[in-house]
Amino acid sequence: MKSFYRTLKREFVQDANYDNPEQARMDIFKYIELYYNTKRIHSTLGWLSPAQFESQNS
Repeated sequence: MKSFYRTLKREFVQDANYDNPEQARMDIFKYIELYYNTKRIHSTLGWLSPAQFESQNS
């Protein structure tokens, strides 16, 4: 989890300015569901995105 939070801060939240907590929640949700879990490559998956890994191993 620490690695994930460090990545989230470095790649997404660091320069963001939010008007309210709900806006931050929605943006973080979008980051996780639309980018991190589908497109971003992961070293533990052999430098594949989760979507690529799933398609190769299903």
